[in-house]
Formats: sequence, C-alpha cells, structure tokens
Amino acid sequence: MARGPKKHLKNLNAPNHWMLSKLGGIWAPRPSTGPHKLRECLPMSLILRNRLKYALTRREVNMIVMRKLVKVDGKVRTDLNYPAGFQDVITLDKTDENFRLLYDVKGRFTLHHVSKAEAQYKLCRVKKVAKAKKATIGRNPFQTKQLASIPYIVTHDGRTIRYPDPAIKVNDTIKLELATSKIKGHVQFDIGNLCMITAGKNLGRIGVMVTREKHPGGFDIIHLKDRKSNDFSTRLSNVFVIGQGASPWISLPRGNGIRLTIAEQRDRKMKKKD
Repeated sequence: MARGPKKHLKNLNAPNHWMLSKLGGIWAPRPSTGPHKLRECLPMSLILRNRLKYALTRREVNMIVMRKLVKVDGKVRTDLNYPAGFQDVITLDKTDENFRLLYDVKGRFTLHHVSKAEAQYKLCRVKKVAKAKKATIGRNPFQTKQLASIPYIVTHDGRTIRYPDPAIKVNDTIKLELATSKIKGHVQFDIGNLCMITAGKNLGRIGVMVTREKHPGGFDIIHLKDRKSNDFSTRLSNVFVIGQGASPWISLPRGNGIRLTIAEQRDRKMKKKD
C-alpha cells in the first residue's frame, strides 16, 4: 500500500515532450508540486542541463540554482525540480538572457528567447471567476454581508488575483505585469482573435478563431485558421488567446505556429542542402 506522495519518476513514464534519451538511465527528474501539472511542465533541471546545456550533471544544476542565479516569473527559484510551464518567463541575470516557455508545432516545449522589455510580463488564461468567502481570501471592511465578499480570478498558472476588472470572464486572457502582479490589459475569448493551442493533436499551432460550435452537455468545439489558410479545430479548453485581432501580444517561436505537411518539411530540407 502506498504511503504518502510519490517521490520518483522512471524514464519510461516521463512525458515524451521532455525528449529524454532512452539510454540516459532508469530515472527521470520528478517535478515538484507547483503551479503546473506534472505532464504539462518542464523541470528546472531539464531546462538547465538538457536544453540550455549550462550543466552536465544534476549536481551542477543544483549548484546553479542554490546560488540563486535562476528566476522564474521574476522570483528566485532554488528548487532544481521546479515545474516551469506554458508562458513562464525564465531569467538568467549572469548571462543577461530571458526565455519564455512556449510550444512548437510538434507539441514540444521550446525556450523562446525574448527581450528584457517583453520579459516584464506574461499572458495568463482565466480559469475561474468568483467571489470569495471571508475565511479564504478576506473581506471588505467597508461593507457587510454579501457586499463584503471580494471578487477574484484564478489563472492557469495557479495565481489568485483580487479585484479584477468586472469585464474579465472565464477563458479570457490577461496581461500580467510580473513585478507588481497587476493586470495591464485583457483580451476576450472571442471570434477574430489570435490563439495558440495548448493541448490535443494540434498542440502548438497558432491561428485566428473563426467559429465556436456549441454542444450542450458536451465539449464546445473551436474552429481556427492559420496564416496559410489551413483550417483546424479543437476543444474550447485547449485554446489560449494570445493576441487582439491577428496581432500577437508576445513574440512567436520559429515557424509562427504553422504546421507543415511531410512533403513541405522534405522540400524545406532539400532547399537547405542545396
């Protein structure tokens, strides 16, 4: 019988998008509990060792993080298994580098290099809009009873933000300033806005929302179109709005979220060889 939380993760059971070597040993780093789910995150040790190549071993990763050289969303993180996820900003002051975690069109995490100005904010998807009880989030001392409850929102990365703009609804995207945790703007989940897919078969693709198909009692389906006029669709829960109209609020990774067919990939490789 299991006693307590699991503390280990085998290489065989690790997510495919971590791209671990088959011969790299039996064990994989198990992400700590945090703002992102185990299978939807990238542990800090893999970012520093496997992706950025700043360390060769786990011990070297530990030496880097314990010197407080790595920041996630503007906060120093000393946990070598800290779960960094979609839209998180990773800052390395020693090398003067800033990265945003995004998906490529093959569904893998990519460390997208961003400028210092862009590293000051991130986009968050609103998962919940509610009013809080006195015991959980506090109360307004100038009101009584129901009026004393405080409105708040919960984002995809586990943040609770009090007193949001009343116009913000579930599935909308907010622009969050990392230094102050203040909302600097929001985009509605609406037709005509630019979106990125964060789960499913179309993971990593970017397109403009065209239509919304409602299925009472089932999953609403969103139809999108990318810059090459390719149509694709996915569940509503997989869609993350990243821009107003066709203009994105963040810089996009290489390929701009356009998935190529096998023939197009082959032709691109042949051109590079020539």
